[in-house]
Parts: sequence; structure tokens; C-alpha cells
Amino acid sequence: MPSKRRSTKRPYGQPHPEFDANRGRGGGARSETGPGGEEYLVAVPHPTDKTYVCPSCGRDIPPQTAHLVAWAADGLFGPEAAAADRRHWHTRCWETFGRSRG
Repeated sequence: MPSKRRSTKRPYGQPHPEFDANRGRGGGARSETGPGGEEYLVAVPHPTDKTYVCPSCGRDIPPQTAHLVAWAADGLFGPEAAAADRRHWHTRCWETFGRSRG
């Protein structure tokens, strides 16, 4: 039986779209203390047809599902590199990751 999963690959030979770090920072991103007490910028992305994997639980975040995107506020190699290392999280996973469950 064919897979129901839709390919999100870009066409062969097409370059990756450039990431606009200023758009990411200015698009409603807020500063939060994240796992390990580090400062992160957190934003709610626009719905897309892509599937992401949550770094906390390792499960898929299906297309059109509300979730968060987080990246380090101060990256070792600058804000653009930090924004390029952004990760998509389930909202509940972000709220509980690295915090004591006591």
C-alpha cells in the first residue's frame, strides 16, 4: 500500500530558500527562559504542509498543527546561526522540557 506521507522535498537542483533572521525575530518572537536556564526566542509559526519532529518527545508534529519554534537568543556563532538552528516543538513539550516534574 502506498504511503500517505506527502513528500516535502524541494525540486532537484533548486536552492534552499534563504532564511530571514530579521523576519524570525520580528515576527512576534518573544524571549523566554528555556531548558537549562538559557534565553531563547520563541515564536508561533504559520501553518505549513511540512511535518516536523519534536526534539523533546521525538514524535512527529503533523502539518497544520499548532506548535512553537524556539532558538537560542545568543548563539555562539551569532544570531543568524542561532536562528538557523531553530527547532519546532510541541507546545506542551516546550513548556515541560528540562523542568522538574516534582
